[in-house]
Amino acid sequence: MSEESLIGARTVLFVPGDRPDRFAKAVASGADLVILDLEDAVAPDAKPEARKAVSDWLATGPSRVAVRINPPSTPWYSADVAAMPAVPVMLPKAQDPVEVAALASELGPDARVIPLIETALGVHRAVEVCAAPGVVRPAFGSVDLAAELGVDPADVEALRHARSALVLAARVAGVGAPIEGVTTAVRDEEVLLADCAHALSLGFTAKLCIHPAQVAAVARAFAPSREEIEWARKVLVAAGSGGVAVLDGKLIDRPVELRARSILLRAGDSENGA
Repeated sequence: MSEESLIGARTVLFVPGDRPDRFAKAVASGADLVILDLEDAVAPDAKPEARKAVSDWLATGPSRVAVRINPPSTPWYSADVAAMPAVPVMLPKAQDPVEVAALASELGPDARVIPLIETALGVHRAVEVCAAPGVVRPAFGSVDLAAELGVDPADVEALRHARSALVLAARVAGVGAPIEGVTTAVRDEEVLLADCAHALSLGFTAKLCIHPAQVAAVARAFAPSREEIEWARKVLVAAGSGGVAVLDGKLIDRPVELRARSILLRAGDSENGA
């Protein structure tokens, strides 16, 4: 999966690494990216078997797939990294840029790393983590961070600062916009859409899903409206005409043009969003 496709992904679906019967179904869900999870979704005694199942399935060459490995502090990390072919890798508990860089080095020149920021230290060091070699875009681990801070993960105000810090860190580091954390209310679409709207308002452009039933709603929520797309295209046409550009009586400067390109990138128009 290309770096451009990773940055443009809106729906990111987890599937347990010890459930190979669900791998193909997850890909068929329509998610932009499927993450085979070797960490939280797999019990300690099942991790070797899960790693083999993931490695064997990846050898068949599926597309739009990444792997969440175990953190460097665990006994499974080295074996996880050694078993990974050339696929994107999500690093949980990402909080040390040295560890992120070391992972990228082990993965090789085509490394594509998604650091999962889910600790207070990770938020504090988010700029350095996002700027580490191989990082494509970060993801936000709201549930784990909330547990560490002693707050309710459903309380958007409690984690607003952390979310905004991650959005700013990604921009400072020049990587893709962050992926929002999970909504644990699997069947409550109202809560899911509210979470999406809040994350989008802060600058997130994608969301982690824990069930295929969430994928379609998340895709709709993060897709720009037809009006936004039409406006963005008009902005780029006007900006490309040279000189001082005005659209609907409003000056088009560089920040307006960048916002238009961001909208088109979210819409999947990589040519104009690049």
